[in-house]
Amino acid sequence: MSPPGRPKGESEGAQHEGDPAGPARKLRSRAWFERQDKMGFYYRSWLKNSGIPQDQFDGRPVIGICNTWSELTPCNAHFRELAEHVRRGVLEAGGFPLEFPVMSLGETMLRPTAMLYRNLAAMDVEESVRANPLDGVVLLMGCDKTTPALLMGAASVDLPAIGVSGGPMLRGYYEGHTVGSGTNTISMSEQLRAGAITLAQFHEAEAAMNRSHGHCMTMGTASTMACLVEALGIGLPGNAAIPAVDARRKVLAREAGRRIVELVRQDVPMSRILTRQAFENAIRTTAAIGGSTNAVVHLLALARRVGVPLDLDDWDRLGREVDCLVDLMPSGRFLMEDFFEAGGLPAVLRQLHGQGLLHADAPTVNGRTLGQNVAQAPCWRPEVIHPAHAPFKREAGIAVLRGNLAPHGAIVKPSAASPHLLRHTGRAVVFDSIEALHARINDEDLDIDEHCIMVLQNCGPKGYPGMAEVGNMPLPPKLLRRGITDLIRISDARMSGTAYGTVILHVSPEAAIGGPLALVREGDLIRVDVPARTLQLLVDEDELARRRAGWQPPPGHARRGYVKLYVDHVMQAHEGADLDFLTGGSGAAVPRDNH
Repeated sequence: MSPPGRPKGESEGAQHEGDPAGPARKLRSRAWFERQDKMGFYYRSWLKNSGIPQDQFDGRPVIGICNTWSELTPCNAHFRELAEHVRRGVLEAGGFPLEFPVMSLGETMLRPTAMLYRNLAAMDVEESVRANPLDGVVLLMGCDKTTPALLMGAASVDLPAIGVSGGPMLRGYYEGHTVGSGTNTISMSEQLRAGAITLAQFHEAEAAMNRSHGHCMTMGTASTMACLVEALGIGLPGNAAIPAVDARRKVLAREAGRRIVELVRQDVPMSRILTRQAFENAIRTTAAIGGSTNAVVHLLALARRVGVPLDLDDWDRLGREVDCLVDLMPSGRFLMEDFFEAGGLPAVLRQLHGQGLLHADAPTVNGRTLGQNVAQAPCWRPEVIHPAHAPFKREAGIAVLRGNLAPHGAIVKPSAASPHLLRHTGRAVVFDSIEALHARINDEDLDIDEHCIMVLQNCGPKGYPGMAEVGNMPLPPKLLRRGITDLIRISDARMSGTAYGTVILHVSPEAAIGGPLALVREGDLIRVDVPARTLQLLVDEDELARRRAGWQPPPGHARRGYVKLYVDHVMQAHEGADLDFLTGGSGAAVPRDNH
């Protein structure tokens, strides 16, 4: 078997048609290490205390290994070993590897939400890469927000870079059934609330679900973003699906270490890979895999870092024509281990290519075009990756809704929604905060039925703050006991990529800044028409004007520190929720000396 970074029969470092190589330029690391003066002594001598010999400073490419390992990020707990395989690859290719840590974002641990810190981690990456003697960087990422954070930060420096995802966990098994991380967490918590399972069963399932290193093995945000790293061309073929504990994940990391040295020698910065065509490929890929809604806000932010025009209309236009080919939780039955066994993302991209839905000439970091990488990709399990002529679900791209309730847009994932709710008018049951939802949802006297629409306010970028994954609100137990498993839910929040249901998210502008969502009152009628892409609050304009005049912003959560910086500068969901002063990039110019 050929290593996953290159096709069978090809040697490492081979050139290909479509290779995005540019003219070689002087390595920036030489501004540190070729100096023969006091400053050169500083830069070399302190590194030598770890046993680095003089010949490592002879002008070879210096490669940063950007590591998000942390015991507080369980999905990335195996990254020390993964980094060692990258290091070996760099050394084999004649580079000088230097590993460095950046802020890690554990989705399951960080409160109030990891999304609050995505932009902070991106700042950490950007400044760490620019301030140090690095010529290129390998980005080790896994848990949800680590992927966009590392890509965003590195993109604003624009050195050669390769993304290496940590890989998904093995399948979960409980009581003879496959269970998927996140997806079955939600379903089993609803079963517990409805009295269908015991607390002992609930605890047993926790260990049965997550039984190996790696990120969520459903097609949640982590797996979606790993797929998009590959679809964007910034990761090697095979990056998306190799399980974390499979030895081939280590081979891929080693190949990335070898290849980044070549990218530096060829002077291929990230901006040569992250083109408009690459983003269009990623949007269509998201639809074909039934990917997470969180991909929307992350790709919008990343595109702004590299100056590529991209907006919600692109998501709707490009995704509308794409069928979902992949039968994975939360939209389907299978898990990422099955996806890998079926052929992984290359098998999906080949189908898209065959339909004319892929920019096949888009360059990738392995030196070949995306089309060349997937031209012969096999599919071994068509029940997991469906052929284009018999898709898993038709027209499953993320839908963008607009109307007087969401003038700047809101999104919904049709592949995870209930078909009978895609056109619906219902009475609003309104919660003005997450605390209000928790206080009322279990009340047997709550005035709600299966026709109602649940509305959650003040959970957007500024309101929560951080736009937490609370949009997939739990249903009232009294409805669960009747067998009702879905209601339309509308909010300015996000939801976990592992979640499911008819959940309308990212309403923009958000309630906390006076967006129309803040004006919804208990009992108002709301009309949802996903096929028509509309979201309307059925209240006359005079009444809305009266409500707007009396609106008061909710109490603030930020008095100092990073959270205040975030709230003061975060943009709205339709803009990617980046900080306004972080859009664009500052390049890789060498800073002044430090002494």
